[in-house]
Amino acid sequence: MYYIAILALIGLDWLTKHWIQTSMALNDTIPVIDGIFHITYIHNYGAAFSILQGKQGLLLIVTGIAMAGIAVYMIVAQKKKELTPMGMWALALILGGGLGNFFDRVRFGYVVDFFDFRIWPIFNVADIAVCCGCGLLVFYVMVWEPRLEKQKKLREEQEA
Repeated sequence: MYYIAILALIGLDWLTKHWIQTSMALNDTIPVIDGIFHITYIHNYGAAFSILQGKQGLLLIVTGIAMAGIAVYMIVAQKKKELTPMGMWALALILGGGLGNFFDRVRFGYVVDFFDFRIWPIFNVADIAVCCGCGLLVFYVMVWEPRLEKQKKLREEQEA
């Protein structure tokens, strides 16, 4: 199920980027809610918030290693049942979004971005997936996993 979601995210990311690239000229903007939300087609040659501009080789290496590591960890964790579904979903979102942007960098040397809220850097579907996955992972590690451990301890104490 998680792997289907990863493929679906990659597909949705590709479709939205393809639509933008084929229906808009670079740097064109379409106001959806004027002054608040626009669809603006740009090329991002860096990472999040355009950091590491022009460092495509480094970005490809780091992203490739990170995505491979997450994929391997997901496979191992699923076989060993080390993560709850919430942890697996968090990693699936990160992996799907990360791969969507990774494939852009490999194909074009940049990432296609288009969601423009005017007060925030322009982003895309893959970025949304990565951010949601990271937020879910933080919640999982900081709140959910400790709660599960506490429940496990209580059960062990009651059984003893």
